[in-house]
Amino acid sequence: MATKARTQQTSPSKREEHVGRIVKALSGYYYVLPEEDAAGTKPIQCRARGIFKKRGESPLVGDMVLYERTENGEGTVDTILPRSSELARPPVANVDLAVLVFSVTEPALNLQLLDKFLVHIEHAGIEAMLCLSKQDLTVEGEETEQARQSMDEVLRIYKPIGYDVITTSSRLGEGTSEMMERLHGHIAVFAGQSGVGKSSLLNALVPGLSLETNAISARLGRGKHTTRQVELIHTGRGYVADTPGFSQLDFTELGIDELGDCFREMRKLAPSCKFRGCTHLHEPDCAVLEALEAGEIAPSRHKNYEHFMNEMKERKRRY
Repeated sequence: MATKARTQQTSPSKREEHVGRIVKALSGYYYVLPEEDAAGTKPIQCRARGIFKKRGESPLVGDMVLYERTENGEGTVDTILPRSSELARPPVANVDLAVLVFSVTEPALNLQLLDKFLVHIEHAGIEAMLCLSKQDLTVEGEETEQARQSMDEVLRIYKPIGYDVITTSSRLGEGTSEMMERLHGHIAVFAGQSGVGKSSLLNALVPGLSLETNAISARLGRGKHTTRQVELIHTGRGYVADTPGFSQLDFTELGIDELGDCFREMRKLAPSCKFRGCTHLHEPDCAVLEALEAGEIAPSRHKNYEHFMNEMKERKRRY
């Protein structure tokens, strides 16, 4: 929804404030794209007022802000407008769709990392979509069988619990039109394991973007980090963000009692458990454990849930 520009009288000179969105933050500067020129390509370089630091606040990429233009053609960010959502890692505001990009092979699909990303996204209250990249490797190359098995596994586990799954191949240009249609009207964050092809996919989605990409290091088995800061890219019909690759995520902002709610199938079954606050690990008459035994919950999902629970308990003991 568009936000109307307004003028605030901050001094006798009646400085004019404009509305814009921060599309990049780098070295203390915030690059604000004016709302009235959202389709343009020239954000205004701004500094943030010192009041934010005093309040312990910090503007984020994705924030809608009020800013003033200065005489040198730059600007100052005066006010952060209310956020609809906020991610800590990656630090982005107002995201309403998370595209989790995982390759079917090279690097091998890591379901534990996928579930960890989904926990963070569910906790943030953001809609998630799974993107399986490098789909071309399911029909050619030495990794064909492994790639097919990985794709089938994701479709079997995640579609029944309500996650959209799109398969893409940046090299062949497959899946990009479907992805663009899905991104329409959203501020989407692209996240996932390093080396899965996030930058290549964005290059395919936005012609002329030319984000830096690097091949997988065969010796190390992982991708080099090619994205060093969060940046929103205007597609003409929405925004997408390429974010730094992650090798791990922690649960510092999540409580142990909140973990089960971040697994959709467990959240749905929890009201039917005998005990309130059931951990879904050992309690009698647990609806989740009964569903697991009946084959209605994927064993990998429950195993990862148990692993995350132990990880959180261990962290709590240490601190």
